[in-house]
Amino acid sequence: MDSAAKASMDIYQDGVTARLAFAGKLDAEGAGAVWREAMHAAAHARMHELLVDLHHVSTCDMAGAAFLLALEAEHGGVARFIGESSSIDALLDRARKAHRPPPAPVPPARFDPMAMAVAGTKAAAEGIAFIGEAVLAAIHLPSRRRMLRVRDIWRYADQAGVRAIPLIVLMGYLIGLILAFQSAVPMRRFGADIYVANLVAIALLRELGPLLAAVILSGRTGSAFAAEIGTMKVNEEVDALTTMGLDPMTMLVLPRMIAVALVMPAMIIILDFAGLAGMTTVMVGFGFPMETVSIQVKSWVTAGDLIGGLFKGLCFGLAVAAVGCRAGLNTGVGPRAVGLSATAAVVGGIVATIFLDGMFAVVFYRLNL
Repeated sequence: MDSAAKASMDIYQDGVTARLAFAGKLDAEGAGAVWREAMHAAAHARMHELLVDLHHVSTCDMAGAAFLLALEAEHGGVARFIGESSSIDALLDRARKAHRPPPAPVPPARFDPMAMAVAGTKAAAEGIAFIGEAVLAAIHLPSRRRMLRVRDIWRYADQAGVRAIPLIVLMGYLIGLILAFQSAVPMRRFGADIYVANLVAIALLRELGPLLAAVILSGRTGSAFAAEIGTMKVNEEVDALTTMGLDPMTMLVLPRMIAVALVMPAMIIILDFAGLAGMTTVMVGFGFPMETVSIQVKSWVTAGDLIGGLFKGLCFGLAVAAVGCRAGLNTGVGPRAVGLSATAAVVGGIVATIFLDGMFAVVFYRLNL
């Protein structure tokens, strides 16, 4: 092996200073040759100043720079390097930056009711402001008709409603089936099995139909709206629309909200009929003729139940679409931003739906509807 490839080290020590003089090549092979001896000398010089002489070092790579920093760390203090060239000095700077300890992990935030109340109030205020912007965009729509493309409305309606029909039918049928089974267990004790049809029909038309349709819409469509608009925001396409004088609310938000308003009543009706079909399956299995089940449903369910459920579902759908679009427009930067926006759209849509449902429950009770 060529001796020039190896590094050598001389140790000079007086009362206050320990000087380590290196020569040759401080690469991986050369540093390995003097590693143990150098670390031993640095450890013994902890009570003295460490002086590292690099005058006679012909070559130094990143392995050599790491060796010099390890030498400094073994000494326990700041070593003073002399005779280093500009290239070695640059390598040492890069090595020091690479050896910086990682930042301490952020401790988990403690539960702060006041901070949560402030955050909730801020989110509610931003939501109200977004609704106001949407209303203003709808008011100014006649003067901005060129910004609203009808084919976009049909595309969003197909995405939100038509493609969701298989899931809606399956969900509605299973919910009707489960409700009928669970309701029949306690009602059979009183010989009131026939009233299971009344209970399930009213629950579906007034409450569960609109609520489940909104949950499905939030999971499928609200997240899709947030991801689409969020991707446009990350790619600066929304800023490009604003630069060209086009209103993002009119071009991106209104078509989606209109499409959801068109398909939401149809989704609720399909889910209601699927749920009634599931309930009828159970009732027929219990031995009740379909005519008897049909008479029970017709005698208890009114048109007001259906209209009230459709009205609630329409409000739920508009809320889900607005939350999804707002989450997309508020997308930040970075690879996680779109995913966070989609998650916020789903959670926000479900929370908004339940909140509106509670408000409707109080209003309908007060109005005796």
